[in-house]
Amino acid sequence: MAASRRHLRKVKVRKVKVKDTGDACESEMRMNPKPTLLAELIAECLGTFVLILFGIGVVAMVVLFPSSNPGEIIHGGFTNITLGWGLAVTMGIYIAGKTSGAHLNPAVTLALAVFRGFPWRKVLPYSIAQTAGAFAAAALVYWNYLPAFRQTDPQLAHTAGVFTTFPAFPAILQAGFLDQLIGTALLVLLIFAITDEFNSPPGANLAPAMIGLVVVAIGMSFGGMHGYAINPARDLGPRLFTVVAGFRNNGLTDGTRVWWIPVVAPLLGGLVGAAIYDFGIRRFLRPLGKS
Repeated sequence: MAASRRHLRKVKVRKVKVKDTGDACESEMRMNPKPTLLAELIAECLGTFVLILFGIGVVAMVVLFPSSNPGEIIHGGFTNITLGWGLAVTMGIYIAGKTSGAHLNPAVTLALAVFRGFPWRKVLPYSIAQTAGAFAAAALVYWNYLPAFRQTDPQLAHTAGVFTTFPAFPAILQAGFLDQLIGTALLVLLIFAITDEFNSPPGANLAPAMIGLVVVAIGMSFGGMHGYAINPARDLGPRLFTVVAGFRNNGLTDGTRVWWIPVVAPLLGGLVGAAIYDFGIRRFLRPLGKS
């Protein structure tokens, strides 16, 4: 009987522990509900806003405040631009990562829909939210640097490039298209590699920094031909703002119509990079502990 009573006490204790664990799980679920689509769209918009705010901001610093000392680059030139954009991507991912996955790029969203089961019904809303965030960031950068724009380019004739990208060889548009395709393919290829649970991913808190470094590397290696937009929202949102603000030679309503290159090429490039990773690497990987 004593042994039976001890056994019953153990059973009761185990029941209490299970109940407590269940209560804790229920409490955690209440505290961390699944984000709604609206929450995800706000996160994508705000994350892209922060990304573009830092990214365009560093371009404005370099273009609008050049060095007055011959042979000296006070504001870092292209090196600062590549570092600034890499840090911008990192900060944007930290903003939106928990809520929406921090795509911040329609090319990434499309690739995730095709290769990772991301819901197709969310692709267009995500892309619109990303583009809206980029548009708003461009507007804020322009407002902040308005005195500098008025001093440097009062007619707004040649500074649209602060906000958006243009080909280095306007007569050879296919060269810029190829450059954007390669750059975005590298971006998505490495995003898939860095975030693949079957590969050797960094810790969750390090992934944004690693992806930021990928953007730095792409800018340093493939930044000259078309400004390495590698993101349709990053280019189209600010370009739409230049139209609204009255910039000439904006590539959409004035000057050479090059706006479609950093929109179409990154979408295709993202699919190419995702396919290369999945068919070249991921299919050979196995979950840990399995042969």
